[in-house]
Amino acid sequence: MDLIKHIKIDENSRVPKYQQIIDSIIHNISVGNLTMDQKIPSINMFSEEFYLSRDTIEKAYSILKERNIITPIRGKGYYISRTKLISKVNILFLVNKISNYKSEIYNHFIASIGANSHIDLQVYHCDETLFLNLIEKNKSAYDYYVIMPHFKTEDLKHISYPNKVLSALKKIPLDKLIILDNVKPNILDGALGKIHQDFENDIYDALSQGLNRIKKYKKIILVFPEKSIYPYPKRILHGFRKFCVKHKLDFEILDKIYDDMVLKKGDLFITIRETDLVNLVKQVRENEYLLGTDIGIISYNDTPLKELLGITVISTDFKVMGETAAKTIIDKKKCKLKVPSNLIERESL
Repeated sequence: MDLIKHIKIDENSRVPKYQQIIDSIIHNISVGNLTMDQKIPSINMFSEEFYLSRDTIEKAYSILKERNIITPIRGKGYYISRTKLISKVNILFLVNKISNYKSEIYNHFIASIGANSHIDLQVYHCDETLFLNLIEKNKSAYDYYVIMPHFKTEDLKHISYPNKVLSALKKIPLDKLIILDNVKPNILDGALGKIHQDFENDIYDALSQGLNRIKKYKKIILVFPEKSIYPYPKRILHGFRKFCVKHKLDFEILDKIYDDMVLKKGDLFITIRETDLVNLVKQVRENEYLLGTDIGIISYNDTPLKELLGITVISTDFKVMGETAAKTIIDKKKCKLKVPSNLIERESL
């Protein structure tokens, strides 16, 4: 078969033989030696020609199959199934949920990474088992893995790195791993990228920026969902409490905005979920309170609609997060960055 003469296996190379096979096939596709639907050598033929074990060939073919580069046809052999995007950098982008801010990170990442990349976006819904299955299914199939680690316990509490998740992440070569949004000290420190928020200090610092306005309110209420399908980091609570205690502010923590809230003039609410924000604004209007004067509102993560409505927000620069992650891959240089978070003051405060 013609392909055999183009395959190069270097016995002296430290690159594993199966990886050399993968690289050779991809190279031959990129230069036109292999075309769509063309048959490639069987595992036996490859093994005999290069004196390699069947296990080595099978591992290479398995990875090529996972990347949809080749397809097995029963009784006939293996065929090239994809010729586009082969020469591009393949990236697996794993997020725990689709939200406005995660979409913003992803969109800026896409815009910055350039046309020479192919990105597969997968959502694991904070589910440890689903995440582990995705990692197992796609191990060795991508050039880079961009991961936002947020998980939930059985009682719907937030957890960043369950033991099995951490073990799975450690099996990914560190020079291929970019951790986004949520990191912890001394965990995966050798990763190519660690680009993140600091949930505890971000809320503390952001509220400190608006201290003069915040002190005008009688009571500060944080609406923090204790149990949610997509739970939130408890570090937000720690930062909020620290701020209120330091400045001797009266505060309360609620699980949600109830349909018949007892609203009092001088209340300042901090909301995380969009549903709580909508419910709160609706009740403020129904009770004919003046937003910002009678009742204050601070919301998490900026959106165009919040800007239009004049809602004050605590928001991280997600544009920087997405662009930095892309630049880390392009430059292949390690990056460790805490992305700044600020209070954007508007009429609701």
